[in-house]
Formats: sequence, structure tokens, C-alpha cells
Amino acid sequence: MKKFHSKLLFLFVFVFSSSISAATLYEDALNRGINPTCAEYLNQIESSYNLNGINLTFANPSETSLFPSLHISSQKYNNGSAILSATLIPDEEYCYLSTVLVTSINNQTCGEITQLKLEIDPELKVSNYADGGYTIIAPKDNSYQIILTSASEIGCTMAETRMIWPGK
Repeated sequence: MKKFHSKLLFLFVFVFSSSISAATLYEDALNRGINPTCAEYLNQIESSYNLNGINLTFANPSETSLFPSLHISSQKYNNGSAILSATLIPDEEYCYLSTVLVTSINNQTCGEITQLKLEIDPELKVSNYADGGYTIIAPKDNSYQIILTSASEIGCTMAETRMIWPGK
């Protein structure tokens, strides 16, 4: 049974993903035929996060403009790494979007990161759990949430999540 699941997973990845390439997520989306509105959102995300790592795209091989697609970019830094995952859900001329950006930081504590975020926006809501092992940071409108997880004495993992539903 385990062999069956492994083969099924391999087949799924092979059929629904493109090869790893240095192209931008936006260029890859256009080449794959992703819904134009969704592709434009992806371009905006890519620009705002300044992504320039290695990219993967998962999309339906026959109806790419009609079905959801998953776009992943992984980037390496001198003090850690980051992975962005964006799910685009087309709806005619609209597109719904969810993103998760996970950043691993090797030389800053979660407390230091929290302080930096509060210096930028003192009105952020901060909640701590499990004796400071987890911190959730969110703006008043809850448009996004950041979850900080202590990874070591001087390391922190930061996960930023968003969901966007543009109005019709």
C-alpha cells in the first residue's frame, strides 16, 4: 500500500507541476495559461515580496485558466530562508487568493522580531502562548496574521498568512 501511495504522489507531482525554473512566478503563470487576473495578482505579490528564488507551479494540465493553481517560491538569505505559497482561485474575471509566507530567521529571536514589528506599527495586536513559544501578531482589521514560533535561543520561524476575496 505504501508503494501505491508513493507512486500516486509521484504521478500527481509529475502531471500537475512544471519543471523547476528560474523564471518568475508571473512569467510561468502566463506561459501556463493561468487566468489573467490571477496572473496579475501573482505579479503584484512577486513584486511586493521581491521574490527571486527558485519557483514551482502546480496547475491543471488541461484547464489551467478555470481551476485553482498553486505557486511556490523558495529563497535563500544569509541569515535564513523563506518560502512563499500562493493559491489562486479563478472565478471568471475575478480571482481569489491565499498566501502563506514562511521565513526562518537564524539570528533574531521572536521577541526581537515582535519589537521590530511594533516599532513599525504600534497598533498591532500581539498575543503570546505556551510561555512565549508562540506569538500571534495581527493588525486591527485582521487582514493578515503573523505567527512567530521560537526555533532556538536565537532563531525564529515567522509565518504570515493572508486571504483576499475581491468583491464582485
